[in-house]
Order: sequence, then C-alpha cells, then structure tokens
Amino acid sequence: MPFQRFVETGRIAVVSDGPYKGKLVSIVDVIDQTRVLVDGPTTSVPRGQIRLNQLHLTKFRIKFPYAASSRVVRKSWVAANLDEKWKQSVWAKKVAAKEKRAALTDLDRFKLRRARTTRNKIRTATYLCLKKAASRDGTLYGKKKMAKGGDKPKTAKKAKKEVVKKVAKK
Repeated sequence: MPFQRFVETGRIAVVSDGPYKGKLVSIVDVIDQTRVLVDGPTTSVPRGQIRLNQLHLTKFRIKFPYAASSRVVRKSWVAANLDEKWKQSVWAKKVAAKEKRAALTDLDRFKLRRARTTRNKIRTATYLCLKKAASRDGTLYGKKKMAKGGDKPKTAKKAKKEVVKKVAKK
C-alpha cells in the first residue's frame, strides 16, 4: 500500500505555516476536502480549522471519539505519551538540530569548522595507513597474497594509534 498516513480523526500533524508553525496538533474532525478541525491541547494551539496544505501528517495517531472535546483529546494525548514519542522521533531531532545550527554565532561556526577539519585529517590519515597495511598484507583486493617488501606488516590497530599520535602532535 503506497500511503500510510491518512487524514483521519486522531492523526497527529505538524503545522507548517501560520502563527503556530512547528507545533503539533491532532485532527479532531474533517470539515471538507481541504480543511480540518484541529486541536493542540499540550502545544497551546487552540481548537480551530486549518487547511490541509498547512499540515504535515506524522506517523502518530491517538484514539478518541468522533468530534471529541478538548478535554478528551488532552486526556488521550497524555495517555499516549505523545510529547515524549515526538521528542524521540528522527523528525523532531532533525528540527532541533536545524534550530541549533541556526542559532550558532560566528565563533561557534569557526570552532565547528576547525573541529571538522581535524576530524577529517585524522580520518584520512587513518584510512591511508590502513590501506597501506592492507596492501602490505596483500588483502587490499580481497584475496590474501604474499606480503610485499621485507618489513613486518603492522596491524590495523597499531597503524591507527600511530596516525592519531602524529596528528595530535601537530
């Protein structure tokens, strides 16, 4: 089945536009083809109508009777522990990361760039060292062959430790 998120009573959605952008709401009733009645009991979104093109449907759904009051919606929202489930979701984590990135100062962005550069140098040096060790072992292309050269091949762990020491000294 291609679609799994339907516009239905109890479906949780994220408001994508308007004054309540980014808040969670529950669909209480379908008004017509383009509008629904929503309620956000714990997200301070009052009961009201909203266009479907202003909503992003989530995978979460709560059970309550048709056209239930705000009190009933709140009770089932809390019983389903929806706020915690939302915080655990990948979608919410991405939104939080985006907000955090937008709040960075110039100094924070500079520190982040320096940290990434250092991490990438360590990663590249480790990769090259492991590749060299695999080439010496003859395991670079899958099959074990005779080792090249006369020196004793290093294990991957030893090679990695040496690379990290070299980069740390710089």
